[in-house]
Amino acid sequence: MSKIGKKNIVIPKESSIKIEGGNLTITGPKGTKKLSINDKIFTSKLSEKEFKIEPLEKKLDKKTSIMWGTYRSLINNAVTGVTAGHEKILELSGVGFRANLKGEILNLQIGFSHDINYKIPKEIKITVEKQTIIKINGVDKELVSKVAADVKSLKPIEPYKAKGIKERGQFVLRKEGKKK
Repeated sequence: MSKIGKKNIVIPKESSIKIEGGNLTITGPKGTKKLSINDKIFTSKLSEKEFKIEPLEKKLDKKTSIMWGTYRSLINNAVTGVTAGHEKILELSGVGFRANLKGEILNLQIGFSHDINYKIPKEIKITVEKQTIIKINGVDKELVSKVAADVKSLKPIEPYKAKGIKERGQFVLRKEGKKK
């Protein structure tokens, strides 16, 4: 049995779920998200305030148990996304490091001889605070995390002076410089 799969998903008042065969449409104040579930393995039950996904067969094998928890997490992330949204905060640390928004392009000055331009996907909203803090918001948790990872990979944190782009709360293992 999947520990995560057994839990019910609480649906907030402002959100709703529609079931059409193996497809789920989750709507809320922030937007709409569509998911598909393998309806040959799983069945979904919807009550007024709770949603539950269960396997069709009573005896579970390892793969079905794993997928049960995965589908439940994906649905829960979608409900959270359309209700409250997902957010990642990136911090730029280094002398002269700054970020600017130019329409749908994030312009970064991160210690190279040239500026780096990152094209923002349509489903993502990016705001820049104080030129060194980037907030990434969106409905889809996977896409928000992917954009954050892409921006972080442009200038990873180096261990000596901790210069680069990091997520808020990320631990940086510092190294000691060379000695005389």
